[in-house]
Amino acid sequence: MSPVRVLVQVHAKPPRPGIAKTRLGAAIGHEGILAPMHRLEPAAVRSELAACPGWAQAGDAIERTYEFRDFVRSMRFVNELAAEAERAQHHPDMLVRYSRVTLVLSTHDAGGITGKDFALARFADALRARMGDS
Repeated sequence: MSPVRVLVQVHAKPPRPGIAKTRLGAAIGHEGILAPMHRLEPAAVRSELAACPGWAQAGDAIERTYEFRDFVRSMRFVNELAAEAERAQHHPDMLVRYSRVTLVLSTHDAGGITGKDFALARFADALRARMGDS
């Protein structure tokens, strides 16, 4: 069994040269998630939230809490999400409380919510769905 890694209060880092296009970058339809992103207007945030059930705005971020059967499954989710976030160079705040994982997404360099946040939210939702009744 591989070691468990926990990421807490991790923020966006400057892009590294030579980063390849990620699955997350493909999900938002441009040549990589490292392209400059601009803060979404309030109407665009509301529209995106309507398409992302379970997510809510919390100031300059969006957030959602996922529930799992146990700690090991919640950490499996965190580790898989962390791997994609690292590939995308877009790092969420994660809070793990045994079988609950809360994600808070904000694009810190843009000073608020961008398309990167909703792309990662959709990735997290799809990851959770793939895990089934965990």
